[in-house]
Amino acid sequence: MQSPEAGTAVNPTQIHLALATFADEVVGTLARLLAYVGALALFAILGLAGLGQLPDLRDDEPAAKPGWAIADRSHPAFALSRLDPSEKTASYTIFRHPEGGRRDVMRWAGDADKLVAELEIYREGGEFDVTQPATSGLAARMGLDAATALEQAGLIDTKFGPVALYRPSGTADGSAACLGYLKRNEEPALQISGFSCQGDTMPARRAAIACTLNRLTQLASGNEPKLAEMFAHAELKRRSCEPQGSADWLLGAANAQLRGTL
Repeated sequence: MQSPEAGTAVNPTQIHLALATFADEVVGTLARLLAYVGALALFAILGLAGLGQLPDLRDDEPAAKPGWAIADRSHPAFALSRLDPSEKTASYTIFRHPEGGRRDVMRWAGDADKLVAELEIYREGGEFDVTQPATSGLAARMGLDAATALEQAGLIDTKFGPVALYRPSGTADGSAACLGYLKRNEEPALQISGFSCQGDTMPARRAAIACTLNRLTQLASGNEPKLAEMFAHAELKRRSCEPQGSADWLLGAANAQLRGTL
């Protein structure tokens, strides 16, 4: 006759079977849950792709950095004193860069609204690349094709000091090619550049550029005392505009070997 304890004893085999069954149910539940979540993710991806909002996960292309933009709310900081009351600037555009740079660009148009002159005052910011040539981009602003380089065309004397002139490479002496110009200042970090097609001869265009720079005045310094000081000192050396064709330059039309920072 068996004792009561023997009748209630649990078979170890039954325990193992019960545990195995429970484990199978847990694994099955997890598998169904993962399949459900995966299906939802797939539907979400398909929905984003259909709406054109799927983010580009490729990291082989750097994100585009914001660059120069027109600053419509900024006020002009420079002007030209007028020789003729009827004279007016064709356009005055201000560009700003997120890294602090500012470009004030004045342009003048002639017959048929053709651009005949430009003056840019560039206050450098963190975007300024010292490795680029000082004349980088000047040829394009002058309307020259990419294959045309610029060569030095002497210096002119202005209230800002000597200013370097540039002309399209291979231009014959005595031709009426447009002239570019550039003056860079280290402190404050400022670059004055542009071009002029005004005048029928090379001396006339030299004189036109010198006159433009001598008439350049500052309206506001933008809390930049060094900039205000630079223009104040320049005003002390202001010269009246010479007649068109006056030989107001330091070096002749031959290419000058310019040295140092202009």
